[in-house]
Amino acid sequence: MKKYFVVMIAFSALISCSEMEEKISETIDKTTQSVKEKAQNTVKETINETVNNSINSLTNAEDTQFQEVFPTGELTLVSDFKGKKFTFPNGSPAYLFKYKADKEILIPFLEQQETVNEEQSDKVARKIDGKSFIDKLSFVEKFLPANTIDTSFLEDLKNDKSIEYYKLKRFPNKSTIIYNPKTQQVFQFVEVSK
Repeated sequence: MKKYFVVMIAFSALISCSEMEEKISETIDKTTQSVKEKAQNTVKETINETVNNSINSLTNAEDTQFQEVFPTGELTLVSDFKGKKFTFPNGSPAYLFKYKADKEILIPFLEQQETVNEEQSDKVARKIDGKSFIDKLSFVEKFLPANTIDTSFLEDLKNDKSIEYYKLKRFPNKSTIIYNPKTQQVFQFVEVSK
């Protein structure tokens, strides 16, 4: 009888250990799943916050003047001016200008702007192919909420083959200049490096 009793105790202990092992395994699985869900939610929240901050920096663009970026620019240099200033997520300011100007006066003026680093700066504006610039704008436009930025001018840029595109880097400013020789309309995008 003692043998049966010892076997029963051993059998009970074995079953109890199995049940404990099962419970521990279940607890570990639940905890692992919970940690994964919390991590996924944290990543989603971080991504959403970053995207919202980026969009808010664009939608919260403020009006600005040509002289804010080019303080030596004469008021007669440009006409019909509209300008917006916004901040990239990395904190760098950027400007989008729309105005009319004579290219023969504007380009030399921009090339003469002071720079904080002549080695990193262009001496002259270089003409570029506008297709890649339009493709980038079209790509960005797809991800912006409706009415964030008025990009209706893109259709004109895509269809008018006479439009000229220039790049000019006068550190810390880097400009992309879009010029329509028929109307003297200028779109200028200025990125300010930090």
